[in-house]
Amino acid sequence: MKRLTVVLASAGAAVLYVATILVAGQPAAAATLTEVTGFGANPGNLRMHLYVPDNVQPSPAIVLAMHGCGGSGPGFYSGSEFRSLADQYGFIVIYPSASKKGNCFDSWSAASQVRDGGSDPVSLMSMITYTRQRHNGDANRVYVTGTSAGGMETDIMLGNYPDVFKAGAAFMGVSFGCFASEADYIPSPGASNCASGRISKTPQQWGDLVRAAYPGYSGPRPRVQLWHGTTDNLVYYATHQQAIDQWTNVFGLSQTPTGTDTPQPNWNRRRYADGSGTVRVEAYSIQGAGHSLPMSGMATAAIQFFGLTNGPSPSPSPSPSPSPGAGCRVTYLPNTWNNGFTADVTVVNTGTTPVNGWTVTWTWPGDQRVTSAWNTTVTQSGSQVGARNLSYNATIAPQARTGFGFQGTYSGANSAPSEFALNGTVCVIG
Repeated sequence: MKRLTVVLASAGAAVLYVATILVAGQPAAAATLTEVTGFGANPGNLRMHLYVPDNVQPSPAIVLAMHGCGGSGPGFYSGSEFRSLADQYGFIVIYPSASKKGNCFDSWSAASQVRDGGSDPVSLMSMITYTRQRHNGDANRVYVTGTSAGGMETDIMLGNYPDVFKAGAAFMGVSFGCFASEADYIPSPGASNCASGRISKTPQQWGDLVRAAYPGYSGPRPRVQLWHGTTDNLVYYATHQQAIDQWTNVFGLSQTPTGTDTPQPNWNRRRYADGSGTVRVEAYSIQGAGHSLPMSGMATAAIQFFGLTNGPSPSPSPSPSPSPGAGCRVTYLPNTWNNGFTADVTVVNTGTTPVNGWTVTWTWPGDQRVTSAWNTTVTQSGSQVGARNLSYNATIAPQARTGFGFQGTYSGANSAPSEFALNGTVCVIG
């Protein structure tokens, strides 16, 4: 049973409703939300709450999760699913609370739209630095997400600090730089040119706003996931395409998606991949949804996009290498539905010596993409895939077997790979 709570921003506050989904019956975690003070430079006058799960990883990923206007960090902690996902996968969540214009994060000031310019982005970076230093956070796994005004701030953080974040997921946000000034950040639905999608820019012009936030930066950019309801009457659906135009341009991609699918009923997804097949921008249109995201299951899709659902990085294990007398057999069993599938893979060591540390490799015949996995760590570059053992299943004795599986997406035909190899040795299929 779910309860949908919609809180209107006050007339003196800036744009947007706060929407939360409360899922009844979730077990309470032993870990608690803790307020942190004195976390560093705080020109935005923000408050910081931190959630560290009991099973936190030794070097955990960090997710910055931001509420909408009128909300708070503790409210987003209680009203979204990121806390339970942190319990499941061992990452840390920062829940900041805004203080401006009815508790909205600043995405309109000139200071907010440039790296280290001041205001809320600098405060948020102080929280991330604090968490990394105090909790041994993994600098290569820092992510950002948010809803409504928090979604807008997600785009701001991705633009200002592309070297800090690995990926971000913006729910019901707008393009970076869409609000050119505080005057355009106004409360009445339809009155804001930005929130109503009435600002006309080319993809190049939208992309230039991001590039201007950190002039001269030429390093890798964080991957971007965008969510919007088709009947949103507060931050209009037209802003969704503007954000897609912006981020695809930043990545130098076409505005034509490389793949489309429907992961769940009413979830229409467009994906924009680079030449290697890596999805750089992913955009969800939620049919019939208003200003009410994230709904149940959407936080999970976000952290899957981040790559956090595979759990902790595997402990060091013996380097895989072929053994004398090596031989193998692979059984591949897919279960396919509309543009999605799971697959179970069984590997049998038919040789005469143990396999100590393994990697199974294959090539997709189509555009299949692995999105999550179990009993293995999967890496994919274009159509080339490798599945490596975890710490507990590194050894396969002679005539013994091991199994792993994964979930993925595809378009067209979901044909099975024609060849699998174990540590470079081609296996018999069947």
